[in-house]
Amino acid sequence: MARKIRVVIAKPGLDGHDRGAKIIARALRDAGMEVIYTGLHQTPEQIVETAIQEDADAVGISILSGAHMTLVPRILDGLRENEVDDVLVVVGGTIPADDARELKERGVAEVFTPGAPTSEIVEFLKERVPV
Repeated sequence: MARKIRVVIAKPGLDGHDRGAKIIARALRDAGMEVIYTGLHQTPEQIVETAIQEDADAVGISILSGAHMTLVPRILDGLRENEVDDVLVVVGGTIPADDARELKERGVAEVFTPGAPTSEIVEFLKERVPV
């Protein structure tokens, strides 16, 4: 039997809106993935530590606060500094197209904006995470 894909779903910064993150977490769980939801108001360092401790295959960052160009690079840098280069990072939220391109250039695998079907996110992870 193949092992389950392990995904950390994280809400960095002061963004207190987590409905979308919970919907994604449930969709991933229903698709057979193991989901670790960190809760609200996580620092980039806490997210990196959780990804390491949980031996995550992927980290899903949900951010609606507009701080994505500050917080997401700190998470990517933290993973690199800890030599965690096998974790796929995806971002979801209200991300302008120019910022999404820059985040991808920095190492984000994909950016999902509001309205993205949960099935699209599930399929993306299944295709990109080796199990």
